[in-house]
Amino acid sequence: MQWTRLQAARGSSARTVPALLSTVAWADRETARQAVDELGDLVCELGFVVQEAAAPTVPFLIELAGAPHVTCKADVLDLLRKIYTGRQWSAASKAFSSGHRTRLARQVAWEEAARNAVLAGQHVYEGLTASVDPDVARAATDLLRAIADAQQSAGAEKGDAS
Repeated sequence: MQWTRLQAARGSSARTVPALLSTVAWADRETARQAVDELGDLVCELGFVVQEAAAPTVPFLIELAGAPHVTCKADVLDLLRKIYTGRQWSAASKAFSSGHRTRLARQVAWEEAARNAVLAGQHVYEGLTASVDPDVARAATDLLRAIADAQQSAGAEKGDAS
């Protein structure tokens, strides 16, 4: 993966993503939590603006969520939920004229790719709902609920369009 070529928040590159993922994987709890916060700032700015680097980051976040040694799983799951529910570009695209929609097509595609990447880890989240750590179980349940709610809303929109 050429992280330097991927766009992160505020037009920066995603070059620091691998180091942050490593920190999440192997650091003490507080340092790992700070790394998750920094990752969130890069790939899902403000907690709802999905960036190009989000989708390539998600498989690593899923792996971290399922890894037994990771100390901040609830934070990782919360970040995955934010990435999944991030719809800023889609909402802006719908609000603008067709000319502006075309300009936002790339960013809307980032959101869709990121959502699809998050969906690929559903089996991991389902397993984590039974975690002995109540924060992890809650975060996994919240993520699955966000997925179900979004899918239900998408189904309702398709029904309205028919």
